[in-house]
Amino acid sequence: MINISLHGAEFFAFHGFYPEEQKLGTKFIVDVEVDFVPLDDLKIDKIANTVDYEQLYSIIDSQMKQTRKLIETVAQAILTDIKEQFPFVKGITVSIKKLNPPLKGKVEYSGIVISS
Repeated sequence: MINISLHGAEFFAFHGFYPEEQKLGTKFIVDVEVDFVPLDDLKIDKIANTVDYEQLYSIIDSQMKQTRKLIETVAQAILTDIKEQFPFVKGITVSIKKLNPPLKGKVEYSGIVISS
């Protein structure tokens, strides 16, 4: 089993339950971990035998651009897209942190983690 991950991918996006959040936007941090068995012997040295982290980033970027009320929905969409792009994947974990959420006190971030 191999694990490929992206950690600390930063995005400015407009996800949030409140209309002000969807107008003003904020910074998000996304982490993705993908477990898989290679499609072929890695000695063959082909990107098609593995999960291309450039494509992972592209999936995350695409979903972060689609404004939603819940970051849970964003994370699920990222997870679903990874499964569709890489059907040989055995496990996926997506973590999204929303920096400076609009709460009554100072909070560094709110976050969710979704796995399959």
